[in-house]
Amino acid sequence: MEITHTLLEDVPGFIQVYEDDFVARFDHRLTPASPQVPSEGARSKDVVIDPVKGISARLFLPAEVSFAQKLPLLFYFHGGGFCIGCSAWEGYHVFLSRLAATAQVLVISIEYRLAPEHRLPTAYDDCFAALEWVARGCGKAEPWLDAHADYGHCFLAGESAGGNIAHVVGSRSADRDLGPLKIRGLIVIHPYFGSEERIECEKVAAGDDAAALELNDLFWRLALPPGSDRDYPTCNPRGPRSPDLRKVPLPPVLVTVAGLDLLKARGLLYYELLQSCGKEAELMDAEGQIHAYHVFHPRSEAAGLLQDRMSQFIHRFDA
Repeated sequence: MEITHTLLEDVPGFIQVYEDDFVARFDHRLTPASPQVPSEGARSKDVVIDPVKGISARLFLPAEVSFAQKLPLLFYFHGGGFCIGCSAWEGYHVFLSRLAATAQVLVISIEYRLAPEHRLPTAYDDCFAALEWVARGCGKAEPWLDAHADYGHCFLAGESAGGNIAHVVGSRSADRDLGPLKIRGLIVIHPYFGSEERIECEKVAAGDDAAALELNDLFWRLALPPGSDRDYPTCNPRGPRSPDLRKVPLPPVLVTVAGLDLLKARGLLYYELLQSCGKEAELMDAEGQIHAYHVFHPRSEAAGLLQDRMSQFIHRFDA
């Protein structure tokens, strides 16, 4: 007897979800790590954080770094609506390699488990577990971290869903003892937030914006816990069930938005929320750019300007 699957959700070329919980993922060309030969200004290597849960990371170390030179440590969380994405995708690999070289930082890009097989809060738990892994070992099991990570100058960054993760993990770590790890700032790029109530730009979305809104809704359906809606606390930081940010000792936050991104309005609302709660926040607006432009065009001038701004934000905390 032929077994058939009823298709429920489809992101063409990336993921298909079927009625019986079967999930089909489509392969994408991955860029191999290059621990010996620099590429795009940095060497890279893959490390395992938790082999049981399947949490791993890719490290990016500037090519021009002296023996035992200490660098700020930047945790990066990739985007993809919590459902797709990988640090080895070419766009991420190139951008993060160049960021490491430009900003002179050691980047650790986290591979967290994806929805719908692993719904929220799994992504948050995995990314926080990566912080704890570094804090516990102080890099003793990983030579690059041991030799080059300045644990007193750590930053959390990510774009889209990764920006959401940076905010959530930053909030969670604000009152946790992470030993030598000191989170000095968050870099929240094109953050992926939502709510049950549509904001004005979503109400009038047409064309490409309407398609983007439909895709955003699809990813939330796949990522949120069963029975939850878009007022889930980490989806809607301004919602009725969200924690009071006035009581969360967040470090300074750099929020970046893109002029042609439907999520720009959500990013601006997040920036305004931070300000209204008394948090130190900066805003970068990349006019004329699309959502996650630095991933789609990692060698572009605009991507370089973002790397420069991130570098400025990171190094303002230098002693």
